[in-house]
Amino acid sequence: MRLALLRLFALWTLVPGLAALVGNAALSTHYFDTRSRDPQPEQSRTVPRTLNGNVVYITKDEDRQLDFLRYYGVRGFAIGIGLGLLYLGGMATQLERWQDTEPEAE
Repeated sequence: MRLALLRLFALWTLVPGLAALVGNAALSTHYFDTRSRDPQPEQSRTVPRTLNGNVVYITKDEDRQLDFLRYYGVRGFAIGIGLGLLYLGGMATQLERWQDTEPEAE
């Protein structure tokens, strides 16, 4: 029961974390293609952001959104990997116990 719960929590953090990282990459690419390389104060695009080695100017909200996706994605993915490794360690322990209790064939 514990391992099933551990697997569930690992997937609940790993999958959304990975989705956030993919979303961040897609949004960064979109901003790189569509945003100006020069500041545009009339559109509130004054926050410089380095994307693929080039500086583009985005709004504060867009910058916060990219930061959130990146930090949530990295943390969620790392926690999911950690829980997944704990799950795999628990499975190995259970397998060793099961092999120890199996009667030997003579």
